[in-house]
Amino acid sequence: MNRRHFLRTSSVATLGGFAVQGFASPLLQALRKSRAAEDRVLVIVQLYGGNDGLNTVIPLDQYSTLATKRPYVLIPQGAVLPLAGIGATGLHPSMTGMQELWEMGKLSIVQGVGYPEPNYSHFRSTDIFETGANADQLLNSGWAGRYLNMEFPNYPAGYPNADMPDPLAIRVGGPIGPALQYQGVSMGASIYNTNDALNLTGNLYNHPANADRSGGKLSFVRQVQRQTDLYGDVIEAAAQAGCNQSTLYPTGNAPGAELAQALKIVAQLICGGLKTRIYWVSVSGFDTHAQQVEGGNTTVGTHANLLKGLSDSIHAFQDDLSLLGLEDRVLGMTFSEFGRRIVDNASLGTDHGSAQPMFLFGSQVLPGMLGTNPQIPSNATYQTNLAMQYDFRSVYASVLKDWFCLEPQDIDAVLLNTYQPLSASTQTAAWASEYAKPTSAPATTC
Repeated sequence: MNRRHFLRTSSVATLGGFAVQGFASPLLQALRKSRAAEDRVLVIVQLYGGNDGLNTVIPLDQYSTLATKRPYVLIPQGAVLPLAGIGATGLHPSMTGMQELWEMGKLSIVQGVGYPEPNYSHFRSTDIFETGANADQLLNSGWAGRYLNMEFPNYPAGYPNADMPDPLAIRVGGPIGPALQYQGVSMGASIYNTNDALNLTGNLYNHPANADRSGGKLSFVRQVQRQTDLYGDVIEAAAQAGCNQSTLYPTGNAPGAELAQALKIVAQLICGGLKTRIYWVSVSGFDTHAQQVEGGNTTVGTHANLLKGLSDSIHAFQDDLSLLGLEDRVLGMTFSEFGRRIVDNASLGTDHGSAQPMFLFGSQVLPGMLGTNPQIPSNATYQTNLAMQYDFRSVYASVLKDWFCLEPQDIDAVLLNTYQPLSASTQTAAWASEYAKPTSAPATTC
């Protein structure tokens, strides 16, 4: 535990979609806050390509206008999955798993997430979301990497150690991206399976670090190599626990099978006892310029398969965590680099847009919808984009504050500026207005 953990003070709040409750004794509270934060896990699901939010979370109160703007891809109104308590909003018909999580009180939707002066390049907008940069700013560290550096200063020097013997973060199914880096240092391990693919023993150990080999640099490489070996060992050991109880994971050629396998590994490693704070998984294919739907039936096609795979995989993952008795420790979050345009195109697709809905999932979210359905202007043209309701960094601020228990000054340090965490109603009466307002949820302690 570091000194900052002891200095954190208590509060009772329900901001950012998570219920947070403090303790009476400052010392006891500080100890418990640290322990609570150490026990918590964040799982990030990245949707590469730019997800079409208007066909994911469908604004039924805007349907007549959408019908004139999206003649090629719009989902039939009768096929939209209803969300209990919100007559004006529904989900894509392939997202039955997410619909069930909603009904179980384990899903929160944040509408209209974006940033000022949006960039429509996949590479640049992905970089912005991963680093937490402004549209005109380039950063060499990621928002999650900065958080991990704050919690585990001087990494990788001195790690693994008795207090943190496990990887700080684990990327499953891909390389470490900018989000998990800090000043050129990867703050996590990248794996594709749990069979100790990180084993590098013998590659550099037995060669002397003489002047020809730039002694200090080679010593650093060796240090990272030894850490990698140890992290591979603990990942393989954690996987030996034989966890995973859900039978709902998509397999074989089913949509989402690859994402499901990654989330299955995440559940297995959490169950196996790793202290890893952040897991990162992804699914690609959301750049649906053409053939987003099939002609004659907009409920099927590429986007339907992607959303079904996403929904079924997250539902199975949540089922697994519940069966393992771990779901109160895990928060999940989805994001894509941008949304799509309001007006579709004649190729049965949609083009790069701006704001998008984000999902937060888990037993500790306050279920409901933050924000309102996006407004569709009657005079919208191909160039018209959805208005931003929430800055994506406000979502990050909520996670840092209400899940990882950071104080405001620490959140500002991680995000390099001040962003207001999302606020949410805590009314005990469910669905207090036309749009769902987050209701009371199991309290978590910071």
